[in-house]
Parts: sequence; structure tokens; C-alpha cells
Amino acid sequence: MCEYCGCQALETIDELTREHERVVTLISHIRDARGDGAIARMAELARAITSVLGPHTGVEERGLFPALAGDFPEQIVALEDEYRRIEAVLAEADGPFLTDPAWPDRLVETLALLREHILKEQDGVFPAALAHLDTEQWEAVEKVRAEAGSALSRPPA
Repeated sequence: MCEYCGCQALETIDELTREHERVVTLISHIRDARGDGAIARMAELARAITSVLGPHTGVEERGLFPALAGDFPEQIVALEDEYRRIEAVLAEADGPFLTDPAWPDRLVETLALLREHILKEQDGVFPAALAHLDTEQWEAVEKVRAEAGSALSRPPA
């Protein structure tokens, strides 16, 4: 993942990045499960992605994105739209996925979108936030993070 702009020096961005890394790892496991024909395992991993994305998306959509929306309105709307599309397919992992032969392919296609989405955030949103947000805005984002929590354990201080 990106390490060139220094944005990961901020705890909030570092945590969002670690969540991205976890999701990317889970995506690779889904690809493996797909190759093995393990549809139930794919659903289990999709639910794990959802558990990471829940608080992650909350931090972005209630903290980071509103702070950037004035400068980058079209990009933020596009990212939020992508999240809705991704969430819809991930939510199918709790439904009758085993009886829908198209679901595994739909999931894999959606995870490709998620991977692209992650790259947009790593290479665009996070550096833009570093450049554009002031201390008050970062404090607001950190407050949202504290409220949202994280599916990941925090590294030792």
C-alpha cells in the first residue's frame, strides 16, 4: 500500500490503511476459496470483510468524506456510490447465496471494484486529506473513529 506521502503517520489514516490491508488479505482468501469451489467459505470471508468495512466506512462517510466533500464533491459521491454497490453484494453472504449460482462471480467482480476503491483512497483520498484537513477537521474524524471503533486490534503503543 501507499507509503510515499506520509499520511500514515496520522493514527487515523494508519488505522484506515491497516483495515484496507486486512480487506485485501481477505479478498485473496476469497479468490482461493472460489478456485476450490468453497462457496460457504467465500460467504464466511465476505462476512469478515463486512465486519471490517462497517466501522471503516463509518469513519470515512461520517468523518473523512464530509471534510473533503467541499473540495472534491464528485469524487466523494462516486466513492460513496461504490460503497453502496459493494455493501449490497457483500450483504448477500447472509442470504441464499448457495442457491444462486451467479453469486460467486458477482462477489469476485464486486471485490475487484473494492480493490480499485481501496487504491483510490490510498492514492487519492488519504493524501488529499493530509493536504486539506486542518486540526479541527482531524479531531472530528478522530471522534468518529472513537465512536465507530474498529474490527482490528490496535498495535501496541
